[in-house]
Amino acid sequence: MKDSDLYVKIVEWSEEDQCYVGTCPGLFYGGCHGDDEAAVYKELCEIVDENIALYKENGKPLSPETAGKELHKVLAIRALQTDESLNNF
Repeated sequence: MKDSDLYVKIVEWSEEDQCYVGTCPGLFYGGCHGDDEAAVYKELCEIVDENIALYKENGKPLSPETAGKELHKVLAIRALQTDESLNNF
């Protein structure tokens, strides 16, 4: 198992953008986008791996894992801990 397996990765169609958008709530803001769902997922997985490597390289603790959790509860707790709005995720 890789560290990236501990984080939920979401790829969904955006009507507004007319493309697939990939995000990893709880680990980083932003994500990736494109016309091919599988390609967006592959790119998202690479971005997650890169972010985890940067956390480790900079000696920063990883965000709490989101896989296997009730995601809405994990994000709500994180928002309360960091004083952020859930709309930022």
